[in-house]
Amino acid sequence: MMKLLVPLVLVLAGASAIAQNSPSVWPMPSPFPVVPQGANSAAYPAPRMEWFEHVADYNAKARKTADSINLIFDGDSITDAWQGTGREVWAEHYAKLGAFDFGIGGDRTQHVLWRLAQGQAVGTHPKLIALMIGTNNLGANTNSQIADGVKEIIASYQKRCPDAVILLQGIFPREEKPTHPWRARIKAINEMISKFEDGKKVIYLDFSDKFLNPDGTLSPEIMPDFLHPSAKGYQIWANAIQPVIDKYFPKK
Repeated sequence: MMKLLVPLVLVLAGASAIAQNSPSVWPMPSPFPVVPQGANSAAYPAPRMEWFEHVADYNAKARKTADSINLIFDGDSITDAWQGTGREVWAEHYAKLGAFDFGIGGDRTQHVLWRLAQGQAVGTHPKLIALMIGTNNLGANTNSQIADGVKEIIASYQKRCPDAVILLQGIFPREEKPTHPWRARIKAINEMISKFEDGKKVIYLDFSDKFLNPDGTLSPEIMPDFLHPSAKGYQIWANAIQPVIDKYFPKK
């Protein structure tokens, strides 16, 4: 109960001190950040109050196994569900590689930035970081703002894990029909973020077409809600990135 009360007390009281470190509570800044007027909210580190405990739990687990984390996945609910819908595929392809999933449902680019600013991945030395983020920003940010947010995440990870290669994945297609406005926006954003590839430390991979029917529609068999992959969708994802995984984790 005390862990749940800490964020609420800090917000209500407007305390200026930082919550004290403990084995189970990740330090939280106070006062909580407010996006300056006119700033790009997609590129400004900001927490989501309801997920403080989730972040704290992930960071605690990561600290315990930091030396063995070789592969990081990060993003929103689509990445988070590797531990749910995609768990069998994860067990087959990534568990044995020392993989850790930092993805949290509902996250936007700014939330990943905040997690990193608060110590996510500290002490880890991954070979590869698989990043896919931005779909949850569509309702609040412009295409260029979202791309800027992704760029900031890449820079943040490179600062914290300088030896890692980042596998930047294009935002997955969503909504059933190809005529939905978000389809065109996602395509435009992916075109923007594809330019972040440098051929060395950032690899860009867009395999959107592998989820689509020939007419461009999404099948409920692949994405039941036209956003989150089914188990079959996670297998498609795994197959698409396997060549990159094999490059950095060659089979013995």
